[in-house]
Amino acid sequence: MKRSIPALGAILIALVWTGAAWASDVNGKWTGQMAGPDGNGFEISFTFKQDGVKLTGTVQGPQGDPIEIVDGKVDGDKISFVVKIDANGGMTITHAGTISGDEIKLNSKVEGGDFPAGSMTLKKVK
Repeated sequence: MKRSIPALGAILIALVWTGAAWASDVNGKWTGQMAGPDGNGFEISFTFKQDGVKLTGTVQGPQGDPIEIVDGKVDGDKISFVVKIDANGGMTITHAGTISGDEIKLNSKVEGGDFPAGSMTLKKVK
């Protein structure tokens, strides 16, 4: 019985590492087009920093300074994160999508502000 406890611990550690290896790697810069409140599109770029399933980074559009990504997660081929903007009364944009190689398809939901919800496709910058 004493021998099975360390063996069980080693198996659990191996399973955790294997699960982390299955997560997609999104580290780096990604760009795409997003529709603005007036219907015109603009380029938006994300810089992702992934540590296992935890996702951090920034987003930058024509507004100027980069905005921090919070509550980010990569789970297999799924990605999700939140961007909080304080300007113009504030808004919270929740992003969720699917990673497929050098492409991420995102859906966005907006709480507050004048920005429309929608979808976009990001391409990895090489």
